[in-house]
Amino acid sequence: QVQLVESGGRLVQAGDSLRLSCAASGRPFSMYTMAWFRQAPGKEREFVTASIWPGYSTSYTDSVKGRFFISRENAKNTVYLQMNSLKPEDTAVYYCAARGYSSSVHTRRDEYDYWGQGTQVTVSS
Repeated sequence: QVQLVESGGRLVQAGDSLRLSCAASGRPFSMYTMAWFRQAPGKEREFVTASIWPGYSTSYTDSVKGRFFISRENAKNTVYLQMNSLKPEDTAVYYCAARGYSSSVHTRRDEYDYWGQGTQVTVSS
C-alpha cells in the first residue's frame, strides 16, 4: 500500500510560480511511476505530468509544457511539481498519483492505483 499526501497549494497571481509536494509512504517509492493530475470545477480530472518508472523519463500534457516540471527525491519519498508562469486556467485541485511498473506513459485516471487527497491551486488574474 502507498499513501500519498500533497501540500503546497494556495492562492497566487497570474505569472507567479508555485511548487507542490507529494510525500509518499510505503516502499519502495523508487519503483513507482508518480504522476500529477488536476481537476478544475465542473471538469474531468486530467493528466498533467508523470515521472515514469523505470528510467524516470517524464511526460507532460501540452498545456503545461515548458512551464511545469516534475521531479522526485527517492531518498525523501517525495515528488514535486514546479509550476511557473501560472495562468488562471491552471486553477484546479492537484492530485498526486502512483502506479507500479510502466512500459509507457499512462494518462488515464483508472491506470493509477494510489491517490492523494488533493491540494487546491487558485490562480487569480
